[in-house]
Amino acid sequence: MTSRDTLRLHRRDCLILLGGTSLLSACSGGGMPPEAYEGMMPDGEIHMREFQAAYIGSGTAGKGTLLYRGQSYPFDVGGLGVGGVGLSEVEAEGWVYRLNNILHFPGAYGQLRYGFAAGQKSGGDLLLENESGVIMRVRAKREGLMLSLGADVMRIRMT
Repeated sequence: MTSRDTLRLHRRDCLILLGGTSLLSACSGGGMPPEAYEGMMPDGEIHMREFQAAYIGSGTAGKGTLLYRGQSYPFDVGGLGVGGVGLSEVEAEGWVYRLNNILHFPGAYGQLRYGFAAGQKSGGDLLLENESGVIMRVRAKREGLMLSLGADVMRIRMT
């Protein structure tokens, strides 16, 4: 076995370990506690359309609209993550909390996701929080063949 093969196996083992750790965190409720969004009035509404592809690693690209204080703000979505297998299209909508200023909306959001998609059937929620403390709780509808469970970072950029 060459050093290149050893490095490749080590990298694969690290990805498997990271994916397993994400799985355990998601199953044990080790993410954002429910009180982080429950009991708060939403500050805005979110609508997104994303395309996801995954095979050990995952990628996301899409567009969305934030409805905030009577105005619509379009944005782009992109992201990378660990975990999942398949391809899917995601339509998502939900609520935004702790948004006191539109300038706090864009940025990198830590995402804990879980769900499945097989043809027309899907399930799963997205919980996201950015570095400014803005929280999004999003209900996702997927179409395609996808099993996803893992941690991701999603970047939102205003357009």
